[in-house]
Amino acid sequence: MLDPQGLYAYEPGGAEAVDEAVGDAGPVMMYYLEGFMDAGETGGQIAQHLLDRLDNQLIARFDADRLVDYRARRPLMTFERDHWSSYEEPAIDLYLVRDAIGTPFLLLTGFEPDVEWERFSAAVLEVVERLGVRLSINFHGIPMGVPHTRPVGLTPHGNRVDLVPGHRAWFEEAQVPGSAASLVELRLAEAGRDVLGVAAHVPHYLARSPYPDAALAVLEAVTAATGLVLPEIAHALRREAHTVRVEIDRQVAEGDGELVSVVRGLESQYDAVAGAHNRESLIAEPVDLPTADDLAAEFERFLADREDDGR
Repeated sequence: MLDPQGLYAYEPGGAEAVDEAVGDAGPVMMYYLEGFMDAGETGGQIAQHLLDRLDNQLIARFDADRLVDYRARRPLMTFERDHWSSYEEPAIDLYLVRDAIGTPFLLLTGFEPDVEWERFSAAVLEVVERLGVRLSINFHGIPMGVPHTRPVGLTPHGNRVDLVPGHRAWFEEAQVPGSAASLVELRLAEAGRDVLGVAAHVPHYLARSPYPDAALAVLEAVTAATGLVLPEIAHALRREAHTVRVEIDRQVAEGDGELVSVVRGLESQYDAVAGAHNRESLIAEPVDLPTADDLAAEFERFLADREDDGR
């Protein structure tokens, strides 16, 4: 493997700015990479709100020109009358961000690398070690057979799942398509670094549209796990979630009987699973839980839909 340091470069004074901001207390690093599994645009909404609503400073850049396959995800260019006027350059950047009370943390975001995943993971590990990151957190949404009328479920993963208590595992083992973010999590954990992933369960029939309820559930889990204070973002997501819920309910009410039946069926399944978890009796009626194959198939269908859309 080539030297990981060739994949990234700090901005002038970038590493020193982090050292000065965090002092002896290591920062939290959130990371979200666009391009793979993110049902309901869960992670994308959080990352965008963090950059749009909080003070931030660019600390380091990864070599997107080496890592991104432009022919698979063609960057947009603007043509005006008789000339090209702009180019949306792909980026994978690390920012120093401050929460509502000035607490510094890091955000790594941008395109998911198409190649050199191992080298990229090694580069992220170098950054984590150099900047003294105490906890790395990634987040995204996964399509699930759940109704929008029930609370958003979460699946924590990594070696610090204790930071998101009260959530049960849905299955023991499953093989699903990999991602750069997942490999980073694996390699960080293998290196003995604390890492937490939070996956929101997004109703599969809403997986291809922004679903603020999922982003809000993840944000609340992240703030509870880290102590970061992000009320402005939470408020914005609550407002957006209310608007989306009203529109979803309107569409369901005006939809055909088959759609209503799907939602009602998912509600019954959700309530049955929740009831089974809450019962202490060992004698209980069986509940149909999704199998590992079911979940893997749902992932595959979601990815196929994205490819059909040209995303």
